[in-house]
Amino acid sequence: MTAFGVAAGRVDGVLLDIDDTLVDTKGAFAAALRAVAEAHLPEDVDHAAVLDHWRSDPAGHYRRYTRGETDHRTQRRLRADLLHRTFGGAPVGEDAFDAWDELFWGTFERSWRAFDDAAAFLDRLRAQGLATGVVTNAGVALQERKLAVVGLDLPVLVGVDTLGYGKPHPDVFVEGARRLGTIPPRTAYVGDEPRVDATGAHEAGLVGVWLDRPGARRADEHDADVAAMRAAGIVVVPGLAEAFAELTGPGAGRRPATSR
Repeated sequence: MTAFGVAAGRVDGVLLDIDDTLVDTKGAFAAALRAVAEAHLPEDVDHAAVLDHWRSDPAGHYRRYTRGETDHRTQRRLRADLLHRTFGGAPVGEDAFDAWDELFWGTFERSWRAFDDAAAFLDRLRAQGLATGVVTNAGVALQERKLAVVGLDLPVLVGVDTLGYGKPHPDVFVEGARRLGTIPPRTAYVGDEPRVDATGAHEAGLVGVWLDRPGARRADEHDADVAAMRAAGIVVVPGLAEAFAELTGPGAGRRPATSR
């Protein structure tokens, strides 16, 4: 399916998510949570369920952080405590959290890896003369460090600490385009979350691209209606090579009359 942007021509810039878009954060979380489980949870715990619980954020603690309603440490301690209570571990109070987080975060950082298609995707975008940058729901300094560790050279334009809140608020996407030097209708946003990334960008007036990598969906994303998203003008692709083809190939930039 062809990308839907503005009248004839390709987009002028591409904004990108980092976690589970350019960097295999799911894999890093899996390693960190396995270390936590081996230290704190029952031996027979279901590691896949532990990972799914953490990524889906069932109590919405991380979502509250992205809305500016709590701080980063508090949301992670509450998520750690809920994880333990759900899977048979001891409560994680303030007195126990520092040691827990040293194990979790240390393992997480050591496990950061870029996806195999990330560097080539960025190189191809730049070869096409497209401006590129990051809009993320994590802090700018953290994401700059993450990109440096995995060897991706990309400016972090907007983080959750830039405006005090994050995606899917439309201001965040519009600010990203402004800092990129492009106008929203000629700017694509590529991210792995169907609602927070692709739909949020689309509703903010950008070209929303959902990177639906096989096996990567969170527990609350399995019901995403791909056909409906495509009908609304959102691009859905299984990898970054396909995203490049959609955004730069023949016909890129045409919007169907029904989506205007």
